[in-house]
Amino acid sequence: MSAPDALLRRMFEAAISSARPETCLPAFLPPLPDEGRLVVIGAGKASAAMARAAELHYRRPLEGLVVTRYGHAVPCEGVEIVEAAHPVPDAAGREAARRILDLARSLGPADTALCLISGGGSALLALPAEGVSFEEKTAINRALLASGATIGEINRVRRHLSAIKGGRLAAACHPARVVTLLISDVPGDDPTDIASGPTVADPTTCADARAVIDRHGIALSPALARALEAGETESVKPGDPRLARTETHLVATPQAALEAAAGVARAAGIAPHILGDALEGEARDMGLVMAGISRQVATRGQPFARPCVLLSGGETTVTLRGKGRGGRNVEFLLALALALDGQAGVHAIAGDTDGVDGAEEVAGAVIGPDTLARARARGLSPRASLDDNDGHGFFEALGDQVITGPTLTNVNDFRAILIE
Repeated sequence: MSAPDALLRRMFEAAISSARPETCLPAFLPPLPDEGRLVVIGAGKASAAMARAAELHYRRPLEGLVVTRYGHAVPCEGVEIVEAAHPVPDAAGREAARRILDLARSLGPADTALCLISGGGSALLALPAEGVSFEEKTAINRALLASGATIGEINRVRRHLSAIKGGRLAAACHPARVVTLLISDVPGDDPTDIASGPTVADPTTCADARAVIDRHGIALSPALARALEAGETESVKPGDPRLARTETHLVATPQAALEAAAGVARAAGIAPHILGDALEGEARDMGLVMAGISRQVATRGQPFARPCVLLSGGETTVTLRGKGRGGRNVEFLLALALALDGQAGVHAIAGDTDGVDGAEEVAGAVIGPDTLARARARGLSPRASLDDNDGHGFFEALGDQVITGPTLTNVNDFRAILIE
């Protein structure tokens, strides 16, 4: 492994470590209630690790139920851990969501619901609203994921097809106190978008959800179209009295992860520049833009002096047109490499901080000035791979994948471009 690659990987690991539940959660945990129960409920790729961190903090088993992605479970003494599918929901997620909702409804005024929510919770809490079939909800979710819709657009629809998202979980907990701790994986850290906001009020409407569906050409059954038009699946709105005893805290964010990576760069004598923690758009377009900035720095020393590293986060999208496996981080890197065209002294890493880029058990990849030459020497066509949305296949063939396994956290995508 080259020195630039090693430094980039250390920055990625620092970003992940800053958001691990055992690091970021304890400072936000409420005191145990003098009366009543403390019940843990939650969902997301980090939710099991969050539950374990809570039990370690309180030094006692806790009661409750959380649902996490297959392969992301960790053992807890008291909290029950259920695994389900992500990003496309399955029956296990539907059943877990039903049980969590039932548990919420069992709480009384002396009880406290500790809601542990992280990215991935939208697909894992797959309980359709009344009148919405599980099959149609799943089909809409799959179509939106392939359409290039932003995560905000996707979650806007999810909140209006769900029996548990869009504030409905907090409403079910009423009259108990609700303390929600969030690990943010969304651009802008809007709580309504983290797992589609099961415990926070939703200012958007059924009409907003329908507009997203129409914009991306997603087919609806006549019954669901009528339900949305009539507002029959409306979410819980700001000012609802059932949310009066709720509080919400962000415990880990993409910005904090980028700042942790910046600290690693400074320690290595490299000036870090955080370009933004909420960059969105098509992954290949992001690659073109970042290549232009990188070439300006590499050839002209503007707008930043060399050596430096350009850091960014957020969530790009991939509109699937080819037969490849997708993956927004590898698609970004492949487009970046093509646009840089072997530019000397420029190396990059991009990866999802949960360890899963798209649906692949691969976090991302690295590139360097020799990436295109090595690929062509192996008979690979970088352009054809990009056209086929096959970044994962491309970097797998080169041996340049970044594989972390489940990190048990999720603060969105991480991108770093090192310019020597």
